Amino acid sequence: MTLPGAAAYLLGTGKWPTPGKGRDFVTLKRQINFWLISFALFALFVYLFSPILLPFVAGMALAYLLDPVADRLEALGLPRLGATIVILVLFVLAFVLILLLLLPILGNQLAAFLEAFPNLISSLQELITSGFGSRVFEMLGIGGNELKANVGSLLGEGAGWIGGLLKSVWNGGQALLSVISLFVVTPVVAFYLLLDWDRMVAKIDGWLPRQHRDTVRQLAHEMDLAVAGFVRGQVSVCFLLGAFYAIGLAAVGLNFGLLIGIGAGLVSFIPYVGATLGLVVSLGVALVQFWPDWPMVAAVLAIFAVGQFLEGNVLQPKLVGNNVGLHPVWLMFALFAFGYLFGFVGMLIAVPAAAMIGVLIRFVLSQYMASALYTGEGAVMTSGVPGDAVGVLPEKKVESRDG
Repeated sequence: MTLPGAAAYLLGTGKWPTPGKGRDFVTLKRQINFWLISFALFALFVYLFSPILLPFVAGMALAYLLDPVADRLEALGLPRLGATIVILVLFVLAFVLILLLLLPILGNQLAAFLEAFPNLISSLQELITSGFGSRVFEMLGIGGNELKANVGSLLGEGAGWIGGLLKSVWNGGQALLSVISLFVVTPVVAFYLLLDWDRMVAKIDGWLPRQHRDTVRQLAHEMDLAVAGFVRGQVSVCFLLGAFYAIGLAAVGLNFGLLIGIGAGLVSFIPYVGATLGLVVSLGVALVQFWPDWPMVAAVLAIFAVGQFLEGNVLQPKLVGNNVGLHPVWLMFALFAFGYLFGFVGMLIAVPAAAMIGVLIRFVLSQYMASALYTGEGAVMTSGVPGDAVGVLPEKKVESRDG
């Protein structure tokens, strides 16, 4: 589809120009109606069934990510059923082992953190208003009651926001992350989807309109590379950073260090956000716990500085790369938008949805850059590959999910 086609429609032809002759034309109006209705039905479905979708979305994501492993085992001679059973059994065992080792510790630290949170905020406020912060603010002409009021208001609002967020996550987690959903429904869904994944893909491929089959296949391939490349690479980055922050903070003796470190690592799928949140919380705890022992506070700062250096110079280039096509701002917007619309399930589907939308936007732009509307000349046909057009630098190659 090209913008000259839209112009032709607006001028009264009502049809998209196609390279072949004698073919049935599809009107722009019908295409717009079809995609708008499809999107509306999908959004309505997710909105209505979001309380029960989590195990199914998790199972589908698990099957999608493990399909390359199943394909490799099949290539080694293992039947698909055997490969599926082996993969899921090993995955579930590893997951349960991690939960048994970490969940009790993290649960105890989370309970202790929530219990100590009001006193932590009060101590931090007192430290800022009457301790080291008072001298800094006096130099700026702020002091006394005004300083206490401002700091108290700021910390109070921040504490209320964090408390509300934790309460929301906890309540949502109780409703969504039930034992049955997590340990029964998700593995069953993943098993059946992983077993039939190749057949489902072949069936969907058979439904593609013959006229646009190559273009749709190429777009699907680009989406597959973007989603799998980002998820596989970024998940590895999150785990490694979480382990680094947790071990480092625990090593310096920071209270709740394991909880803060793992939390900072998990939120690191949004570049810089995880490290920033982890640093702010860690500094608050460190100031209350270690003050006036500046070397210990500096050690906490050093841990996050080293973590950011490793993330930016080693982990991101090696594991994710720069060409997945998900800009941090676009990713954050997608997370907030889908989370606002569909809750916790929306946040789970935000990353793949953002990657797919990004591929489609690049495709539309490539068609525009090759059109007469942009060049002022005759339309230049493109292969349908995002970026394969006049004036658009091609995307650098993203490694295959199977690589």
